[in-house]
Amino acid sequence: MTSTSTETADHSAADVAWDLEPLVDGRGAAGVDAALDAADALAAGIETRRGRVADLDAAGLAEVMHESAELAELLGRAGSYAGLRFAVNTTDPELGALMQRVEERGTAINTRVLFFELEWAALPDERVDELLADDRLAFVRHYLRSARRYRPHLLSEPEEKILAEKDVTGSSAWSRLFDELTSTITLHLDGETVALEQGLSLLASPDRALRQRAAAAVTEGLAPGLRTRAFVFNTLLADKSTEDRLRSYPDWIASRNLANEASDESVQALVDAVQARHDIPQRWYSLKAQLLGIERLADYDRMASVATADASFGWDEARSLVLDAYASFSPELADVAQRFFNEHWIDAPMRPGKRPGAFCAYTVPSQHPFLLLNWTSRRRDVLTLAHELGHGLHAYLARGQGVFHQGTPLTLAETASVFGETVTFGRLLNATEEPEARLTLLAESLEGQIATVFRQIAMNRFENAVHTARREQGELSVDDFNRYWTESQAAMLGDSVEITEGYGTWWSYVPHFIGTPGYVYAYAYGQLLALSVYRQYQEQGEGFVGSYLELLARGGSLPPEELGRIVGVDLTDPAFWDGGLNIIEQQLEAAEVAALATGRVTIPAP
Repeated sequence: MTSTSTETADHSAADVAWDLEPLVDGRGAAGVDAALDAADALAAGIETRRGRVADLDAAGLAEVMHESAELAELLGRAGSYAGLRFAVNTTDPELGALMQRVEERGTAINTRVLFFELEWAALPDERVDELLADDRLAFVRHYLRSARRYRPHLLSEPEEKILAEKDVTGSSAWSRLFDELTSTITLHLDGETVALEQGLSLLASPDRALRQRAAAAVTEGLAPGLRTRAFVFNTLLADKSTEDRLRSYPDWIASRNLANEASDESVQALVDAVQARHDIPQRWYSLKAQLLGIERLADYDRMASVATADASFGWDEARSLVLDAYASFSPELADVAQRFFNEHWIDAPMRPGKRPGAFCAYTVPSQHPFLLLNWTSRRRDVLTLAHELGHGLHAYLARGQGVFHQGTPLTLAETASVFGETVTFGRLLNATEEPEARLTLLAESLEGQIATVFRQIAMNRFENAVHTARREQGELSVDDFNRYWTESQAAMLGDSVEITEGYGTWWSYVPHFIGTPGYVYAYAYGQLLALSVYRQYQEQGEGFVGSYLELLARGGSLPPEELGRIVGVDLTDPAFWDGGLNIIEQQLEAAEVAALATGRVTIPAP
């Protein structure tokens, strides 16, 4: 390979592909079927306890839960292998068929053991407390206690089976269709055909004419399938409305809050606190207009780099930067992080048909996490790598909690990722003295904060609007979706940003609205929580590392409030949200100081 081709491969991360075969013992699709066969046999054994859950003592209950854990491991291996292979090539019909087979067989297996959840929920509280006091159930204590929160919303076993089995050809199928539709969106830009993800990345370019062309290409690329994606969204809005009614949830967000172990009141307090500080993004965007030398930003200018040159990062450089940042905090974390690179746990390059965005798949405790990226060699990608690696480290360190407690509610799921991203940012900033470079770093970090806190709450308001309207008015038109999207964005942006006509359709590629309704506010929750955790690190230094690693290793084995206390955070304090928002405002003030130091502005935006 020539030096030029080597450099090209490095900047595209062309050779960074994951190896999924250990999930199925190197047997490919045959390994998937073998895992499903084993899971089916286990389910048959668990099913022999039907009607006898109330009679189980602690030893008997522990035995059932160990079998259930093994069942979850087998289904998790099969599902992770099929789902991750599909994620990197959603256009391959064989991979789609494999994933569908896993979903169908997995659903059939899970319906055989549905009785346990229902019989467990029916036990008296006194009996539950007596059982869970036994240390033989420590490995599953929080899970079993939390499962009883759903008691008011559970249906009869035949009804639960019907909903579970119909979901395979219902909401799950519609969600898969949406993924396939968005993964094949291509843009025509400057004589080339590029992926949607690549076009969106160009919105960070310092060249305004290129940003404008990229935005126009995105709008044009979204147009052909817009009505189809709107129909998918409408169908899923109606599906959720029906299920919420059947399960007696009072509103569209209640089931998500319950899953997140967050009260409706605390989530509304988060939304209110963020909306009350819209001055932060508006103040930044007004300053940014001055930095870019334009009177007012357009929506396609929001992510524009304020740098005078467009920085590019190769994969090797990014890996070194991120590993160095993690090592500066904890050599133990850095050692684990190194394994993600050395042992092929990451898939990084953009490919035709690959799912957009980035994510970490926890898989199962007996294996290890995998990271998916769409590498475009920009600085934002470096911080995305640090972010997803934080998720991966959280998943890896929590493996000892077992399959029931490895994961956390969504509201805590961003803690390690945002923390790792913030450590990486801090490392870069401390090593940067030149005013222009410092401004660039501060601007990129601040824009990440705004995107994760303010934009996600704006998207939550969009979701609130369309779920409510679908329930009250019936099927929504494309224009309805466009209007609600524009209104929710305008509330955040105020007069600081012009919303162009084409931007109204950009709701139509966001997967969270489809696959995980209500998800997006957890980003804001997690970001503000992680900032508070990072503040503890700033104040305590090395003495904080031990408690932080304990937090990660605990996974979801405790209620969120108790996990927060490990690192000195009080999630029940009404002032909690304001504390995180104040940290973002301080970063804005630092950016204003840096902007003045460059001489590019004379008076910061008010």
